[in-house]
Amino acid sequence: MAYTTVNKSTDYFNTKLYTGNGSTNAITGVGFQPDWVWIKSRSDTSNHRIYDAVRGGTKTLYSNLTNAQGTNADAITSFDSDGFTLGANAQSNGNGLSLASWNWKANGTGSANTDGTVNSTVSVNTTAGFSIVKWTGTGADGTVGHGLGVAPKVVIVKSLGSTEGWYSYWQPLGNNKQVQLNATTASATTTLWLNTTPTSSVFSVLNHGATNGSGDYIAYCFAEKAGYSKIGSFTGNGNADGSFIYTGFKPAWVMYKVSSTTSDWYIQDNKRLTYNVNNTRLEANNSDAEVTGAADSIDMLSNGFKMRNASASFNASGATYIYMAFGQSLVGSNNVPCTAR
Repeated sequence: MAYTTVNKSTDYFNTKLYTGNGSTNAITGVGFQPDWVWIKSRSDTSNHRIYDAVRGGTKTLYSNLTNAQGTNADAITSFDSDGFTLGANAQSNGNGLSLASWNWKANGTGSANTDGTVNSTVSVNTTAGFSIVKWTGTGADGTVGHGLGVAPKVVIVKSLGSTEGWYSYWQPLGNNKQVQLNATTASATTTLWLNTTPTSSVFSVLNHGATNGSGDYIAYCFAEKAGYSKIGSFTGNGNADGSFIYTGFKPAWVMYKVSSTTSDWYIQDNKRLTYNVNNTRLEANNSDAEVTGAADSIDMLSNGFKMRNASASFNASGATYIYMAFGQSLVGSNNVPCTAR
């Protein structure tokens, strides 16, 4: 396997915590100009807010809802060189709210891509294995260009103009399965991906309202990069001394879900809690405030993460879990991941 050229993960992904002020609020310290910003209030039950540079900062999606895209002039007013600037939007910048933002770097507003049978606009960072893809549905089965140059392992699709859910392809589950980011449901058999694995240039979409019916669509695509990102699955062991998941780097952000049964999508990072046991979490599929001191927890280690509970949502014996992690490896020459220290 060729190792990534990501030598500093915070050039491409970073968690930034901030406090809302109910007015103009310039959030700095991200370390780059973000192109995908995912915001969640830690202190109340506000919806998740998802923004990207392709749709523009005033266009809002909600990972915990199936709502069509909303327009909020006072949401993100600009994507800046070291972060982003907010208007007075109550859920992204309510006065006194404690908020978390997760930020990824793509490549600005994007450019035309004609690799697929469906033309797309693609903002891509091939170094970090991340692209934002927007297209207009054709009402036919087709393929959409993603720009990554390698096959993505995760593709998350949302219809912008309808109340279809957030349908996602996960390579560990196969090309005939989907999981909804907005729901607790287990993975389900589907033809949304035309039973076709994404290639180095395109992913496949069904003539369906969720993927390529009428109106506009957005997809967030992720390819795995050694020493920086890891996408996979693991099997729970039903023990408080839980399963260890090797990533080859120290995770800074992990999202995971049991795919074989019903449960939430859990998100944990190294900024909201800086030590183990990491028992502070948010959930992508609901608007709950941050859970702290939870019994169901993980350790973020130098070369992976470890489940620390036997409950069904986290580490049930024989259950299948999917995950996506970003972080920074301990490096030797050429950023080759080292063993844990």
